[in-house]
Amino acid sequence: MSTHRAQPVVLTVAGSDSGGGAGIQADLKTFASLGVHGATAITCLTAQNPRSIAAIQPLSPKFVITQMAQVVDAFAPSACKTGMLLSGEIIRAVSRFLKKHRLPLVVDPVMVASSGASLLRPGALRALKQLCSEALLVTPNLAEAKVLSGRSVRTPELMRAAARIIHRQLGCAVLVKGGHLENSPAATDIFFDGTEDVTLTAPFISQVETHGTGCTYSAAITAFLARGCSLRESVEQAKEYITQSIAQSVRVGEFDVLNCFWGG
Repeated sequence: MSTHRAQPVVLTVAGSDSGGGAGIQADLKTFASLGVHGATAITCLTAQNPRSIAAIQPLSPKFVITQMAQVVDAFAPSACKTGMLLSGEIIRAVSRFLKKHRLPLVVDPVMVASSGASLLRPGALRALKQLCSEALLVTPNLAEAKVLSGRSVRTPELMRAAARIIHRQLGCAVLVKGGHLENSPAATDIFFDGTEDVTLTAPFISQVETHGTGCTYSAAITAFLARGCSLRESVEQAKEYITQSIAQSVRVGEFDVLNCFWGG
């Protein structure tokens, strides 16, 4: 008799981070730590470390879709997340594919790296908004929420307003992440799905500068969805997961790196 235990499969469609802290690499570590099998469709190769991005090499939309098709055909993923998509052409191709396969989708609307490098080409925002409108959840940080809502997002009240605007315009649930809120003693996020309005807080962890928190947070949400949790439960459990991943970060060279395996 087989003793193998089936694992849910999650597909991440995102860029590769050669420094290992964000992107596909962060997603895979998160999935492994949460007991789901991570499959990938890589959109871009990057030459980067936590300080800077030296170069970005996008893959062709056709090759991105070929990767996705191979994963879906073989594994039937339970959920999907997107990260860095870079161009309108890639975004539209991914959107067309996901419409056909109707996977529960979490969109991390990656626009700018922690180092300040642009990760979304000019003219791609409209396509990104269309993809968000097809998602179960979109997870913008403060800068991304400002772009998507067209409003300033400097306080928890303004975050809540931005979440409602984004939901009204795009129709998906929204998690506005406030980890970079200035002069705040807490890391505050706002979740709004059109009915529930939930404030998630955790103590702000100072003296730790990590890379890849947005990727890891959205990957954790997707993993919990694949494990059968509701959207709200997935967001709440992912909040605890990312908080502990930061709090128990490890030192690698001269950088703080998220500890995705803090639970064991």
